[in-house]
Amino acid sequence: MEAAQAVQASADALAILEERITRAIQALNTLRSENEQLEKDNSELKQRVQQLSEEVEGLRGERKQVKTRIEKLLSQLDLLSAS
Repeated sequence: MEAAQAVQASADALAILEERITRAIQALNTLRSENEQLEKDNSELKQRVQQLSEEVEGLRGERKQVKTRIEKLLSQLDLLSAS
């Protein structure tokens, strides 16, 4: 009788271990999938940051050109006022 109980206890322990391993594998697969999606999102965001950085640099250049033109116009207006 004790041998049968020992076998049953071992089988129960094995079933519990099997269930834990199955859940761990499922969790691992879920985490891998989520990680892939996060890496993809991260890559897309890095590209967007690069695009926005380039756009900001372009706008800074335009602003500098506009500032220079306005300064020239103001200088011309000063010359006209002085005349």
